[in-house]
Amino acid sequence: MGQRYWLWLGARLLAGLVLLVWAASYIGSGNGEKEFQKTLEAMKQVKSFRVAFTSNMGIQTSEMLWEVDCDRDIVHHQMHVVQTSPTFQEIKQDQLVVSGREYDRYGDGRWSPSRYATGGTAKNYCGTLAQGADSGVIPQIGTMIKRGVIQKGDKKTVNGVRCREWLVTLRGGPARLEHDTVCIGLDDHLPYEVTVDWAHSHSTFSDYNTPLQFDLPEATVQPASATTGSN
Repeated sequence: MGQRYWLWLGARLLAGLVLLVWAASYIGSGNGEKEFQKTLEAMKQVKSFRVAFTSNMGIQTSEMLWEVDCDRDIVHHQMHVVQTSPTFQEIKQDQLVVSGREYDRYGDGRWSPSRYATGGTAKNYCGTLAQGADSGVIPQIGTMIKRGVIQKGDKKTVNGVRCREWLVTLRGGPARLEHDTVCIGLDDHLPYEVTVDWAHSHSTFSDYNTPLQFDLPEATVQPASATTGSN
């Protein structure tokens, strides 16, 4: 009888310890959710930003750049993709979208109206951010809050900005569990770096709400009278 009692008591203590660990993990993720909610609110105020993306999946490497200015409705997107198997292929693209008008840059530096519309205007990006939804360029903070287990990491510096890294395990990712890291600014709560394990990708974010310089096609900077014939 005494041995059964101690076994029963040990089992109760073990169960209690498991519950404490479980509760602690959810308290920790709750703090992460609060921080990510601040990030979601901060992102609603973003009017310009720059994103640099790299990915290396063995047979394919990718480099991309987005520069977005919502007030002037300008998006500049560059892409360089190299695939080595089964055959070598290389894709380069330099595209500009100004108030819905799309241009491609050719090797001689000349801009020409694009043959393939993408629809990715600055107003679309920033309108999505203002609604707290995932934009496809800035980190998917809303999805991370809904489907992620969030753990606090260490502080670090990214492009001169102090931020805290958060470890995010997303349920239902491409490999069932997707492991991401997000570094969130200590002062402004905006994301400055993201890594995604299955895509072997790394993204940095900068120039929030600062003036961006663009090399615009001549037709977009001419006075209205020069392009429309009005007096």
